[in-house]
Amino acid sequence: MNNVLTAGRAAVITGGASGIGLAAAAHFAGLGMHVCVADVNDEQLADARALLEKVDGAGSIICTRTDVSDLNSVESLRDEVTSTFNDIAVVMNNAGIGAGGGAFGNLSGWQKVMAVNLWGVIHGVQTFTPLLVEQQKPAAIINTGSKQGLTNPPGNAAYNVTKAGIRALTESLAYELRNIDRCAVSAHLLVPGFTYTGLISKHIPEKPPGAWTPEQVVAYMVEKLAAGDFYILCPDNDVSVQTDHLRLRWNTEDVVKNRPALSRWHPDYTAEFEAFVNTPQD
Repeated sequence: MNNVLTAGRAAVITGGASGIGLAAAAHFAGLGMHVCVADVNDEQLADARALLEKVDGAGSIICTRTDVSDLNSVESLRDEVTSTFNDIAVVMNNAGIGAGGGAFGNLSGWQKVMAVNLWGVIHGVQTFTPLLVEQQKPAAIINTGSKQGLTNPPGNAAYNVTKAGIRALTESLAYELRNIDRCAVSAHLLVPGFTYTGLISKHIPEKPPGAWTPEQVVAYMVEKLAAGDFYILCPDNDVSVQTDHLRLRWNTEDVVKNRPALSRWHPDYTAEFEAFVNTPQD
């Protein structure tokens, strides 16, 4: 992966004007890469440009308004990038919103979050993957998922479905890419832990001690990309990777053991789950 994140190559990041996307853009710019930040927020795009243009050694910077829920907008993004840069190393499908709803309510919320979170990633994959494959150079597609897409906690079924869909899409993408003869493009699923981003700051004015910063997430992501990891499961200051692994194992065993759906949050299984995660595993 070291020959992907190199000076003179380009990175395209949707949802790149704030949070993890902006932290990734700044990191890539610091490596001397060209960076294209795509976002729907014009004010944040202007702020992002001002920040990125101050990064020492950065290549060219593009900040362009893009609505990832609109295929035509994503295709226009591709055309703008390819007309400016001839070597794309990274496409990070990162744009997302936190709206949604329960399993049988708020249909408009479902439609909105599906359009951005899931269809936005599908549009990015469909639009940029053929281009990266045709380059015949090492490149990476990074799709931003969520732990909610892995463990499906109660509270926002719509959001969870979008992130579960991103996981399934990215797994399929990785499989298809590795079965293309001499394909140098890899796919990766970024799964942040508790991260203090704009979505959180709307509700919590100061970073909680348990949260990571977007910069910490990006540093961890780059480390795991270098190792060639597909699942980039990020810890935070409260939850270790080991704890995440136990939670994932429990969820999977709901199917194997035919427990009630989401038994981790079922009152009949509270004590058993707590004992499971607090007992040393083989």
